[in-house]
Amino acid sequence: MKRLLTLLTVFLLVAGCANIPLESQPAVVPGDKPGQAPVDVPEPAAGIDSLTVIRQFIRNSATPGSANANARVYLDDEARRNWKPSPGLAIIDDTFGTVYDTGTPSGNPDEQLVNVRGFKLGNLSPDSAFIPVKTEYSQQFKLRKQQNGQWRIVDPPQELAVTEKDFAANYFRVPISFYSPDSGAFVPDLRYVAAKPQAGLPGRVMDLVLQGPSEGLKGAVKDLLNDQVTTETNVRSTDDGTLDVALTGIGGASLVDRNLIAAQIILSLQTVTLSRIRLLADGTALVPEHEYWRASELLNYNAHIAPDSEQGLMTVNGRIRSLGDGQPVGGPAGNGGYKVISAAQSVDGKRLAVVEERDGRQWLRVGDLGHELASVDLFGGSLSRPTWRPVSRGGGVSGEVWTVVDHNTVARVTLAADGRWVKAGVDATLLTGLGQITELRLSRDGSRLAAVVNGQLVVASIVRTADSVALRAPRKLQERDLKDVVDVDWATQDHLIAATSSNTLPVVKVPVDGQRMDAFNSSNLTPPVHGVTAAPSKQNLVADAGGLWVASELGEVWRPQAHTVTDADPFYPG
Repeated sequence: MKRLLTLLTVFLLVAGCANIPLESQPAVVPGDKPGQAPVDVPEPAAGIDSLTVIRQFIRNSATPGSANANARVYLDDEARRNWKPSPGLAIIDDTFGTVYDTGTPSGNPDEQLVNVRGFKLGNLSPDSAFIPVKTEYSQQFKLRKQQNGQWRIVDPPQELAVTEKDFAANYFRVPISFYSPDSGAFVPDLRYVAAKPQAGLPGRVMDLVLQGPSEGLKGAVKDLLNDQVTTETNVRSTDDGTLDVALTGIGGASLVDRNLIAAQIILSLQTVTLSRIRLLADGTALVPEHEYWRASELLNYNAHIAPDSEQGLMTVNGRIRSLGDGQPVGGPAGNGGYKVISAAQSVDGKRLAVVEERDGRQWLRVGDLGHELASVDLFGGSLSRPTWRPVSRGGGVSGEVWTVVDHNTVARVTLAADGRWVKAGVDATLLTGLGQITELRLSRDGSRLAAVVNGQLVVASIVRTADSVALRAPRKLQERDLKDVVDVDWATQDHLIAATSSNTLPVVKVPVDGQRMDAFNSSNLTPPVHGVTAAPSKQNLVADAGGLWVASELGEVWRPQAHTVTDADPFYPG
C-alpha cells in the first residue's frame, strides 16, 4: 500500500507539471499578488548613488521575467511587495538624463527626488504591438536611504520605461499572421515577445495568435479563432523534435476554416521554430489526415498579391513606357493620346488607371492595359497617383481604384455591373484630419494603406463592412526623424520604402509599425529623389535628377536601371 501511495503521489506531481508555463509573461497581470524579488536575483551593488539606482532600474526594466524581478530589487521592501506596473512599456531614446530635483526639498536628508527626462519613441501596448509616439518623457522618482545605508526607490512608476537599445536586446519581433477575407491573403501583424528563454518563444507566439489582431489591425483582418479556443497543454517540443500545439474549443469549424487556422499557426510560428509542427484540436488532428505540418506544405495564399516579375511601367513626358524594354505601352496612354500625369497598374497587370490633364483639370481614366481607357466622373485641381485594391484569391478582375482629390478627399471608384466606373465613399476623417495628403498607396493585401501627409509617413488600416469602407488607426511613422517625404511604396507586406527631398536621407526602409528606420546607401544618388517604387521579390527603384536607379539591399550601391531616362516616374503594379 505504501509503494502504491508513493507511485500515485509521483503520478499526480508529474501530471500537475504538464500545465506549468515555461515562464511568466513580462508584465504583471493586474490582480496578481506581487512579492519580494526572487532570491536568485542579486541585490544591487552596495554604495551606489540615487542617480545610478534610477538608471539601473530603467536598464533592468527591459529584462522580462517573473514579476519584473530584475527591476524590483531596486525598490524598498514595501514597494517590492505592492508594486504592480501596468502592462506594456514606454520606449525612450538611449540618451536620457537623471538629475536631482533640488527645487522641492523634502526636508529629510534620507530622502531624495530624482527627475528622469528624455524622448519617448513609442509604447509597447498591452497587446504587444509597438505604437509610435513623439513626445517628451518625464518621470520623477522618490528614493529613501534604508537602514543598511543603501538608496532604494519608494514610489516606482506604473509605466515601465526602457531604452531603445535595451528593448531591441530583450524583445524579438514576430509577424503574427491573420487572414484577410478581402484579398484571401495572410497579413503580418508585427508584435514583440520576450526573446529569452528561447525555448519558450513558440508558446509566447501562440499566446498572441490566440489573443487576436492588435488594436491597429482589428476590423481589417479576420480573427479565425474565437474566444473559446485555448491551448489544452503548453506548446512544447517532444523527444523527436516535433513541436506540439494542442488546441481545444475549435468545435464545429469547417474544413476550410481548419485549413486556414493551420496556415495561420504555421506562418506565425515559422520565425521562431524550424521543427515540424503537430496540430491537434480536442485530442485529434486539427485537419483530418494531416496531423504534422511544415511551412513548405502550405498553399501559397499570398501568391496572387505579388506582381509578376516582368511587370513594371514608368511615366515619361506624359506617356507610359515599359520598364522592361523602354517601349511605349499600347493605346492612347502610350502613344500620346492622353497627357498622363501619373498612373498605376493593377496587381494582376491587366488594367491601368491614369491621371490625365484635360481642360485645366486632372481627371481619372481606368480600363484595360493597351486599350482606350474610360473617363471617370472624378476630377479636381489635382489627383494623387492612383492605387489598386487587390483581387480576391481565386481569380476575378481588378475592380477598385483609389486616389486623393485636391490633397484632402480620399476617393475610390468601383466597377459596376454595367461596366461603368462609379464613385464610392470612404470614411477617411481620421486620415484627412492629419493634414494635406500628397501620396496614397494601398497595400497589396488590401488591409492597410500608406500615405504621405504634410511630408510625413502615415499608415492606417482599411476596415470594410457590407456597406462601408473606413480608415482606422492612422499612425505617423518615425515622426521625429523622417520628414519631407515625397513618395512611398510597399516593399513587402510589413515594410515600406520612402523617398524624401532630403540630401542626407533620400531613401529609407521602415517597418509598418515604425519601430525603426534604416537608410539606403545614397553615395551615387543625385538629390532630390522624387519617386520610388518597390514590391516583393523585385528590385527597389528610385528616380532622381539623373534618372532611374535600382538596388536590392540597404547597403548596396544604386545602379542605373537598364532603360533609365530623366524625368521618369516608375511604378510597379499595385
